[in-house]
Order: sequence, then C-alpha cells, then structure tokens
Amino acid sequence: MSTLDLFEGLQTPTQAIESLAQQACVLRGFALPFVEALLPALDSICAAAPFRHMVTPGGFSMSVALTNCGRLGWTSDRSGYRYSAIDPTTEQPWPALPTSFLALATAAADAAGFPDFVPDACLINRYQPGARMSLHQDKDERDYAWPIISVSLGIPATFLFGGHHRADKAQRVPLFHGDVVVWGGEDRLRYHGVAPIREALHSVLGAQRINLTFRKAG
Repeated sequence: MSTLDLFEGLQTPTQAIESLAQQACVLRGFALPFVEALLPALDSICAAAPFRHMVTPGGFSMSVALTNCGRLGWTSDRSGYRYSAIDPTTEQPWPALPTSFLALATAAADAAGFPDFVPDACLINRYQPGARMSLHQDKDERDYAWPIISVSLGIPATFLFGGHHRADKAQRVPLFHGDVVVWGGEDRLRYHGVAPIREALHSVLGAQRINLTFRKAG
C-alpha cells in the first residue's frame, strides 16, 4: 500500500458543498480530516523555504507572506510574475509536494467535479491581521483547463469572488478553518481576492491564516 492510499479512507464532509458559480464551489470543512498530517508537513516546508514578502513588478512589498512547495513555485519581483523550479531566496529547488497535500488537493478536485487533477505547485500564503489580497486573476499557469484548489487553515477570512472583469461585483464569502474553495472550467479566470484579515486567534495556528493554493502550473 502506498502512503497516498492511507488517505483514501478519510471521511470528508463532501455533502457540505456551497455553489459560488457554475463551476466554482466551497467545500465546507473538507480539509479537517487532513489537518493532522498537513501541519507537520507545512512546518517542514517552511523550515526549508521560509516565508517571505515578495515584491510586485510595481515595487510594492506584498502584505501576504509567501512560500511554495512542488515542482514549481510562484515568484514575484520587479521583473514580473512567474513560476520557477528554484527558490530565489535559497537558490535550491522548492520542497517536494507532501503526500498529505497531494491527497487533499486531488480529493477536493474530484469532489468538485474535476477528476484527474494532479498539482505540480502549491502556493502557501500566510495572512496576519491586516493583510489582504487585491482582486486578481490566476493567469501565470500554462493551461487553464485545470482548476484552482484553495485551502483555508487558521483564523477566518472573507474571500472575494468576482466576475470576469475587475469591475464586476464580487461575492463576499466567509471562510473558516478547513474550508476548501475550488474553481475551474468557465469560472477559472474569475477575479478573486481576500478582504483585510481581522484580528482573531486560532487555537492551533494562532493569529494567522494559512492558505494552500494548488495549481497545475507547468
């Protein structure tokens, strides 16, 4: 039996599905059965590739701290946004995608109607109170046929899920520890973001929200 097989028997609450659009939804509490395995894996990733506040092409430091795992990692600096196999901070390959991460990503994609999804990148965002993510599209991936899988851990956040134009009104979706948002297909290029994080304290993760965002980037 492979290590991945050990996760197949986990009972995930797939019945708690909230539709956001035709091919976008929130899987409430879906990640909770995986958390015990996710957190030590997360600690190992952050020890090898520490969180950092990347700089945008416009020269602004992002309020959200970021690291990555997987074959590719997303980076930003004055020269632009891109995926790279090498961590520019450590000059080493990004840490491998842990089995627990992969099991969660594939299970969530399947539950949302996107079978056969195998991510090669996981962006790990750390939001502390006051941090936010402005509305944007995920357009740096090579193939938009694959969905985005976004996992919330820690303190609550308000997810902004907009339309195909920046000016479109965005839904305000409360997200809690263990919730997973999935969007793909005709909704893959919708604008989305995160409202400023409010002061709060999670019993395990403290005053922070960790967001795992799985993509097929290469």
